[in-house]
Amino acid sequence: MSRFVDRVVIHVSAGNGGNGCASVHREKFKPLGGPDGGNGGNGGDVVLVVDSGVHTLLDFHFRPHARAVGGKQGQGSNRDGAAGEVLELRVPDGTVVLTDDGEVLADLTGSGTRFTAARGGRGGLGNAALASKARRAPGFALLGEPGEERDLVLELRSVADVGLVGFPSAGKSSLISVLSSARPKIAEYPFTTLVPNLGVVTAGESTFTMADVPGLIPGASQGKGLGLDFLRHIERCSVLVHVVDCATYEPGRDPVSDVDALEEELARYTPALGGSLASRPRVVVLNKVDVPDARELADLVEADLTERGLPVFKVSTASREGLRELSFALARTVEEDRASRPPLEASRIVLRPPAVDEAGFTVVEDPAEAGAFIVRGERPERWVRQTAFDNNEAVGYLADRLARLGVEQALAQAGAKPGCPVTIGRVTFDWEPSTPAGVAVLLQERGDDPRLDRNTRVGATERKAARQARRAPSLDPPAGDES
Repeated sequence: MSRFVDRVVIHVSAGNGGNGCASVHREKFKPLGGPDGGNGGNGGDVVLVVDSGVHTLLDFHFRPHARAVGGKQGQGSNRDGAAGEVLELRVPDGTVVLTDDGEVLADLTGSGTRFTAARGGRGGLGNAALASKARRAPGFALLGEPGEERDLVLELRSVADVGLVGFPSAGKSSLISVLSSARPKIAEYPFTTLVPNLGVVTAGESTFTMADVPGLIPGASQGKGLGLDFLRHIERCSVLVHVVDCATYEPGRDPVSDVDALEEELARYTPALGGSLASRPRVVVLNKVDVPDARELADLVEADLTERGLPVFKVSTASREGLRELSFALARTVEEDRASRPPLEASRIVLRPPAVDEAGFTVVEDPAEAGAFIVRGERPERWVRQTAFDNNEAVGYLADRLARLGVEQALAQAGAKPGCPVTIGRVTFDWEPSTPAGVAVLLQERGDDPRLDRNTRVGATERKAARQARRAPSLDPPAGDES
């Protein structure tokens, strides 16, 4: 028996970046070949892709964990590691991606729409890429970044033009079965429909989709019955059809009270994507008029519903009375809604460059420990993740990068003292300023550093002048010559 799953929680893990390689070129008669370590490959991303051939989230219900392939490590002779392949997860049209807190990350509609659920880690640089004039033969390489890991909630909100709502056993499943080729379960007991059913209806030259959701009862918007789980399937519908059972024998129920109860539940339900269902066009279908008492009741309440501005159709799924008029009326309403919508624009790439004066990090005091500080920022945390702390040269390279970024100066301005704990990412270390005078002297631009004034080395100009002075003939008379 097939199952319909419209809400799952998945755990996605992107691939880790490959480590860089620390290698030295070795060749006969070339003792100083130089560094030739290649870079590590980037980890693979996890991407959600809308596929028109997928109609349920059942696959994720049984396999909620997805992990992409990591990047390969770099090798010698300037050979870079291979990048990890992108892992594509196929989802149905109308899938909404949310966080654990309910924040909407993406609304995936339209075949081929893509969303990067988790980004792969960057590959580490090899020592060939780290070589510079000051560091000609680095004996270290950067580590690859770990891939992003996160938990996501996937909700399927059906993409249909017409949504059928009504009480249990109102005849919604029978209506969609006679108007389309859908074959839902039909029985004489309530809550026969446990999953949404979709059908395609053709009326003349118009074609539209229709969704049948499980029956609603008073309090469905607060979680009673099955309504709360499936009300989201009518959020995207252009037209809402109230299917009313005119042949019910339950006390206290009549078509007008049923419509009022349904409208109250729709008004209380607020879609997570924003907006309201109150502005959607409504159509009232008085069903089962093939029963004599039901036809009399439908004739009696038709005027009251028409005064509210609601189009009313009296139909019978058993005798197929009024179904043709209903289908053409729904087709006209759907076409009017499609014409009123703005034309779809092609997706554009949005670039958000950082501000010119943005430091890229912040220094705050650690609330858990007095005298300690925390450095937060994308670049400092990424550099710490890429550093092999068992290599002293790699640690020195990290210190140089942090100093050039301005972290050391920011710590001094925040009141940090030598030896105080500083946390960057998941690493805590004792801060030792790189300036000889500690925090009293901060690094400045070259030429403005006051330490340069204490240089006592004799320059080439002074040595040349002293040499010329020694070689020049003396103008003083020799000793003992008094003439």
